[in-house]
Amino acid sequence: MKKKVIAYLHTHWDREWYREFEVFRIRLLRVFDNVLNLLEQNKIPSFYAMMGVKPNNIQIPPSHSDKFTLDESALPIASEAMFQLIMNLAKNDFKTKYAGSYLGIVWAFVQPIVTILVYWFVFSVGLKAGNVSDYPFVLYLVSGIVPWFFFQDALNGGTNALMEYNYLVKKVVFKISVLPIVKMISALFVHAFFVVILLVIYTFMGYPPSLYALQLIYYSFCIFMLILALTYMTSAAVVFFRDLSQIINIALQVGVWVTPIMWDFNDLGLGGILAKILKLNPVFYIVQGYRDSLINKVAIWQHPVLTLYFWVFTIAVFFLGTRLFKKLQVHFADVL
Repeated sequence: MKKKVIAYLHTHWDREWYREFEVFRIRLLRVFDNVLNLLEQNKIPSFYAMMGVKPNNIQIPPSHSDKFTLDESALPIASEAMFQLIMNLAKNDFKTKYAGSYLGIVWAFVQPIVTILVYWFVFSVGLKAGNVSDYPFVLYLVSGIVPWFFFQDALNGGTNALMEYNYLVKKVVFKISVLPIVKMISALFVHAFFVVILLVIYTFMGYPPSLYALQLIYYSFCIFMLILALTYMTSAAVVFFRDLSQIINIALQVGVWVTPIMWDFNDLGLGGILAKILKLNPVFYIVQGYRDSLINKVAIWQHPVLTLYFWVFTIAVFFLGTRLFKKLQVHFADVL
């Protein structure tokens, strides 16, 4: 009966190589010859190989093919393995962000809730803000500020991803392009929670979501892609220009007021050139999309110009961001 050889696809090559690649390749072949001999002699019960190659490149040498068979069902698909890696890193990032505090991950939800309550109190109670589009101001507020929280948290986290995980950049050969995605998915966990809370608030106040609310999935994808495009650019640049983090924080402080989150174009009487300039902000498309899904009941295809502009802008930034990331990637380990 043939014994099974199980190979797990994985790469962990240290930077401190002290011999040529060809020498290590020969050593690897010798190691596998010895392992197969030990398996044949029943001196070891099994062997798990972690290989940095594609599944179709793994095969049992002809000299041992009569005694061993490769268990191909145990070979994970590269894309699935990478997805699992990203999700595990994102979960760990989410947990460790608040490690050491008594309330732990509760703080991820407390701060945004307090911020919403402060804005609601100032505008509704203090400034006596009335209804917006015949809807209570608090509903108008939360539908705009929930996507903004995600944009703010994910952009900050993704920008600093390489510096936070610098040990992965410097010590091992690691696909560092996934690090901004890890920070974004970590922020997405919080965003998903607040989307559910958003729907609960609308239902509790007598405005239950309709089928248009399904468009929130599309708009969440839109903001995810926008942030991904931006963070590939900012995460690469901040390694060499550390002040960029502070500039982004200031830009976000301005952006929360420039974006119609707590105000409406009609109420302020904004129109003409100024309104068109403000609508060039790609986050406006997301915020307006959330409100179209929950308040205005407007379908995606009813804004063809805005939709086209958003995706042209996002794809262009994504192309420039990935080009910049790849160009600077070879220098990250030397700077961090």
